[in-house]
Amino acid sequence: MTSIKRDATKQKWEDTEFPLVCETCLGDNPYLRMTSEPHGKKCKICEIPFTVFAWQAGTKGRWKRVEICRSCAKAKNVCQVCIYDLEFGLPVAVRDKVLREEGAGSSSSSNALANVPQSDANRAWFNAQQARLIANGENVCPTASTKAQMKLQSMARMEPRYERNLPKLCSFFAKGECNRGANCPFRHEMPRDRNDPLAKQNTKDRFYGTNDPVAAKMIWKKKQIAEQKKANANANSNDNGEGDERAVATCYVRFDTRDESTQHIVISEQDLRDQFYSHGEIVSVRMHQNSGAFIEYTTGDATELAIMTMNHKLINGRKILVNWARQPKRGNVDTGGPSSS
Repeated sequence: MTSIKRDATKQKWEDTEFPLVCETCLGDNPYLRMTSEPHGKKCKICEIPFTVFAWQAGTKGRWKRVEICRSCAKAKNVCQVCIYDLEFGLPVAVRDKVLREEGAGSSSSSNALANVPQSDANRAWFNAQQARLIANGENVCPTASTKAQMKLQSMARMEPRYERNLPKLCSFFAKGECNRGANCPFRHEMPRDRNDPLAKQNTKDRFYGTNDPVAAKMIWKKKQIAEQKKANANANSNDNGEGDERAVATCYVRFDTRDESTQHIVISEQDLRDQFYSHGEIVSVRMHQNSGAFIEYTTGDATELAIMTMNHKLINGRKILVNWARQPKRGNVDTGGPSSS
């Protein structure tokens, strides 16, 4: 250690006592044993030697080791092994896309969302700036706004996915030459198509959020769901006739009736005001018989935030379903039912 401190180049080498990893990569075994190798290899992002940790991820999992240094992981708030976001369990490309679309909560987020330089000299300067911010205790990770955070929480995958820790495929089994049987430490399954984009992943693309097939698949699925909802809303609007459109700043709160054990629970107007007032200024709350209520805000943004936050939540132990209300038809005194969008 003394020789490292005397060397100006080696002073930048990272020496840590524990990795920054997610629950999935740690595995399902609570009695975990790790091996550490100081300065075992270079980081795949900043190319600075760092402490390499390795462990068996679960009783039936394979051996895992960290791929990037702790400083780079802190800069992006990602796991050192799978390079997924630690707060929401999403790929970096998906998280940053939502933050760009919905806006971030702090000015420092613009630096965190900026494109990381690819050349050696510029990347070294960028890493030095990130290390300086971390040393000063400043937040270098994107800070999501309330709206962006609600959207990310709806997409979050925080439950452990231990299937990602399974052993890799046995190449001898694919050739029909493996003779170890049940003692083989690798999986005896046929490999997927070589042209499958999910079979071509690397650490740098996942860290920078470029050419990530997992993120591209998630974004495509989200887009398909949104297009399907829009198509259903248009079809429903054509069936109901002209004028049955989404209200500007009104949401409809429907009390769930599928659970018979909670049907007797009464939700009053004051209960709704207590739960919905924090999302914006409420103009009115109109109870719709005993099945729901219409809540009107002053702005559409407040209504959208209330829908994203309160949908599928519990009030007094009873589940509520929140969606956009529909504008009433011409000549109809009532405010209209819930929107299907």
